[in-house]
Amino acid sequence: MKNKPVIVIALISCLLLFIALILTPVQKKMPVKKVGAIKGRIAIVIDDWGYHLDNLAIVKEIKVPLTCAVLPGLKNSSSVARELNNLGFEIILHLPMEPKEKYRLEKNTITLDMNAAQVEDILDLGLGSVIFAKGVNNHMGSAITENSNLSMLVISATKKHKLYFLDSFVTAKSVCRQIAEKIKVRFARRDVFLDNRDDPSYIKAQLLKLKNLAAKHGSAIAIGHDRRNTLMALREMLPQLKNEGYKFVFASELAK
Repeated sequence: MKNKPVIVIALISCLLLFIALILTPVQKKMPVKKVGAIKGRIAIVIDDWGYHLDNLAIVKEIKVPLTCAVLPGLKNSSSVARELNNLGFEIILHLPMEPKEKYRLEKNTITLDMNAAQVEDILDLGLGSVIFAKGVNNHMGSAITENSNLSMLVISATKKHKLYFLDSFVTAKSVCRQIAEKIKVRFARRDVFLDNRDDPSYIKAQLLKLKNLAAKHGSAIAIGHDRRNTLMALREMLPQLKNEGYKFVFASELAK
């Protein structure tokens, strides 16, 4: 046959191609890693910064977003606000307000007998002391946050500075949410107090309560204080909660 060499060459080529296919390793598709759904968003607010600088070393070891509420007019107010801001934390003004209980009041506390100009002056002084503030929350203040007129003055002054208002929710009779909604100020409210008892076991139990609320409602806000036991508990437990699928955010991200 005249075409025999051509046929032989074709057969040899097919055989070589078949051998090459057999010897070539099969490329397995790498499984696509699925990103787990966020179980809930959590904002941790730490109140009462400004009295001292004792706990800065501990808070530096907390590698999740924290919102730090700094008291105005104290010796360390500006310096601690600057340090915390440099660490990447969110700063808010922890504005002293009159409580119903008889406590010693901070200098420049907003009281029930004040008018709009006095409230605005105190807020201006506070913001001058607590630099980098993105929002305001109340220090004590049950008498003020139950009072519609004074709450309106405070939240209106907050609006002028384009800040959000976080209600520490120290009384169930607070009218702050209704007022913030009425005058269109971004607002958030505390869900859990972490350290009503300065006890590590109690604080950790409150953190578990917090995560359950976040899982149930989609988000939750906790308030603790500038105390060693509180910050040590956060340093220990927040990485665990993060690994479980909870996302930590600044309070401003939950303000609506």
